[in-house]
Amino acid sequence: MKYKIFEYDPGLIPYKNDILLRMRRYDQKKNEILSYSPSLSDFANGHEYFGFHKTEKGWYYREWAPAAEEVYLTGDMVSWRWFDLKLDNIGNGVFEIFLPDPSFLYNGCRVKTIIKHNGSFLERIPLYIRRVEQDPSTFIWTGVIVDGPRFEWRHGTVRPKKNRLCIYECHIGMAQEKQGIGTYSEFRENVLPHIKDLGYNAVQIMAVAEHPYYASFGYQVTSFFAPSSRFGSYDELKELIDAAHGMGIAVFLDLVHSHAAINTAEGINEFDGTDYQFFHGGERGSHPAWGTKLFNYGKTEVIHFLLSNIKYWLTEFRFDGFRFDGVTSMIYRDHGLGVAFTDYVKYFSMNTDTEALTYLQLANDLVRELRPDAVTVAEDMSAMPGMCLPVKQGGVGFDYRLAMGQPDLWIKLITEKPDDKWDMWQIWSELTNRRPGEKYIGYAESHDQSLVGDKTLIFRLCDSAMYTDMSVFRQSDIIDRGMALHKMIRFITMTAGGEGYLNFMGNEFGHPEWVDFPREGNGWSYFYCRRQWHLLYDTTLRYRFLNEFDKAVIHFIQRCGILKKHANALFIDKNCQVITYECAGYVFAFNFSPTNSYEGYWLTVPSEGKYKTVLSTDEKRFGGYDRISLDYVYSAAVDENNDPKLRIYLPSRTALCMKKQ
Repeated sequence: MKYKIFEYDPGLIPYKNDILLRMRRYDQKKNEILSYSPSLSDFANGHEYFGFHKTEKGWYYREWAPAAEEVYLTGDMVSWRWFDLKLDNIGNGVFEIFLPDPSFLYNGCRVKTIIKHNGSFLERIPLYIRRVEQDPSTFIWTGVIVDGPRFEWRHGTVRPKKNRLCIYECHIGMAQEKQGIGTYSEFRENVLPHIKDLGYNAVQIMAVAEHPYYASFGYQVTSFFAPSSRFGSYDELKELIDAAHGMGIAVFLDLVHSHAAINTAEGINEFDGTDYQFFHGGERGSHPAWGTKLFNYGKTEVIHFLLSNIKYWLTEFRFDGFRFDGVTSMIYRDHGLGVAFTDYVKYFSMNTDTEALTYLQLANDLVRELRPDAVTVAEDMSAMPGMCLPVKQGGVGFDYRLAMGQPDLWIKLITEKPDDKWDMWQIWSELTNRRPGEKYIGYAESHDQSLVGDKTLIFRLCDSAMYTDMSVFRQSDIIDRGMALHKMIRFITMTAGGEGYLNFMGNEFGHPEWVDFPREGNGWSYFYCRRQWHLLYDTTLRYRFLNEFDKAVIHFIQRCGILKKHANALFIDKNCQVITYECAGYVFAFNFSPTNSYEGYWLTVPSEGKYKTVLSTDEKRFGGYDRISLDYVYSAAVDENNDPKLRIYLPSRTALCMKKQ
């Protein structure tokens, strides 16, 4: 067997035919594409051909609408008369018109496409339009021509730090304190400096592609080539990315190619009058839980559209990588709904959507071809074998997979078990269990745990006490417990949970409450759809301590190369609720016991010598009590079993990191 995936994991050998089928279909589709394009990059040029393109002599406008009988262009330039501008059918479902006056279309000109299908005329938004706006009085969405001066980039792209990747997940609209929608410019001015100060080296932006329903968090896309107009202009997004690059921060796009909005007036659904132009026809084309449309990844035209979208974001906006949303939904016909992936047979059966896997392999190939240093992250809760192995090794080609079981574990422990019943082996297993050869992004919580109906970690730990007892002048056992565990959970996740780390905006300082987008059920309120940054900067409150801890650890794990190495257990003490491990030459000790502090705890270390504590969750600057000295020098010697050990004081609900001198 020529694929290395079987060497990494011999347990896959019984399923070799499934993986070989995966690779055959990938080879077939790629060979088909390369038979009429010299490269994937040349193939992925849909955005450079379709849509609106200005030349010295005029404008070209092209659409792919295979089921259309006639296609027309309308808009401000013809006072919205429908039939003045008819496109020519030039074959293969492609329609084209040339407008010989370069001033006929102009920056800000509103446009729509009229499709004749089965004798009926349908109003549509152009498929490749680069801006879409909603009329505030009629609430109708229209395409808008972008024809401004060429943007002048001030900074080059950033090479993402794959060996010490720390991602700050964010949402532009809710990034501001005001009860309203934040903008690209406000984020650039107000939030980017905070991210830089914390030490995160990548920002992952949600909800960029246009989506009419704001409360969808950006996961019901209608216009795949249009940055959301509610956050600002086309160039303001570029200014944000350029400013991040100037700070040395890579910028990732939360890419939604797993499904699309069901909307027809605003989206690509039924653009040419059929439900199968981009999506599977009939029942298979609709997601049973999300109420969205599902792409037909077996159609070369669909692959062309989606790969062109990837190239567009990489080249036009200089994004440095992607987090692919909803991968689990893509790669299984039942979308992984209600499935516990406890056995390899769950991954390999007639349930597997090999066409979706082929698309993901091609997508990763294209990213590598365009930007070999770019990062791709898969949101796959099933842990499909090979998801993060190179395609040539039999994998799907992603750099990382989100470790989605980690936040689920912390929530279950907090909500279902008293503190003294937490299982140390369960924690260690969830944090360190990896597929052979694959890299994970560890995280304690993301935006998923912040949504209304759920709670952030700090809010689960402290709940209503956050409204009354976060003052530095008030003692509270509930707040003490919450802050201690919040720091410990994040510390162990950062240092043992993966080869990268992710945090959602505001959680670094324990942002209270939840995220609830304006909707009919809350009176269209923005009160919970923002970040209350004033809490961080109020010196009378404790939030700043959590922020300082997050900042200290982010800088520490990057400086010391923690994410380059795997954590190795030294001793898991189930009875004492202690976890100790080594990583990158540092020794970590976590005492999760809610009541027991251990005087003279024997700590196993890698070798004899002198050790000092370099970081502790109990430091006063982090809101702790300074029960652990950072000056004391410990001496490690071998015991009767020839194991190097030293004795330390390990307080309850405290973690520390030591370094050999």
